[in-house]
Amino acid sequence: MNIEFFKKSEWFKPISMALYLLVFPAIGQQGPSAPTPKLSYAFSVNVEVAKPVEQGQVDGGQRRFIEITGGTVYGPLLQGEVMHGGGDWQTVFSGGFTDILARYFLKLEDGTVVEVTNPGVRVASEKVITQLSKGEVVDPSKYYFRTTPTFKVTGDKYNWMTRHVFVARGIRNPKDVIIDYYMVE
Repeated sequence: MNIEFFKKSEWFKPISMALYLLVFPAIGQQGPSAPTPKLSYAFSVNVEVAKPVEQGQVDGGQRRFIEITGGTVYGPLLQGEVMHGGGDWQTVFSGGFTDILARYFLKLEDGTVVEVTNPGVRVASEKVITQLSKGEVVDPSKYYFRTTPTFKVTGDKYNWMTRHVFVARGIRNPKDVIIDYYMVE
């Protein structure tokens, strides 16, 4: 028998769909297949920053570098300091979109050093972007500032940082940035 004959038959379509749904049942479901992940507040950093160094127009956006000069780490899971010497590389595009990549180190109370790589985005109106660029105080509800950090750390005490996914929310102030880190459970 010719299999193409069956594939073209009208009665074959409902049977093939039923078999497909038996083999791949999640395809027929409406909504998520698993419970919504929970976020747990882990810690915050208050990052002190220098004035931006403007590079100019690169790849369609205004490129800048912002040196990280220090800061503090606080919260239920970590305490310590933000070490001098990190940086935030940003590209600001027209339309209010900013691509962010920050890299810095935390030195915890017990001396453990944690490397942070923190890519993210900030989205705001052109007016808000201008206010932030001028160093004005802007209500954080006026812009979207989210990141997806990863951590590198030695030893077992803090390996939970490398074994979980984190998301963070940032607030840009004139002389510092506050970032609240949440662990995805």
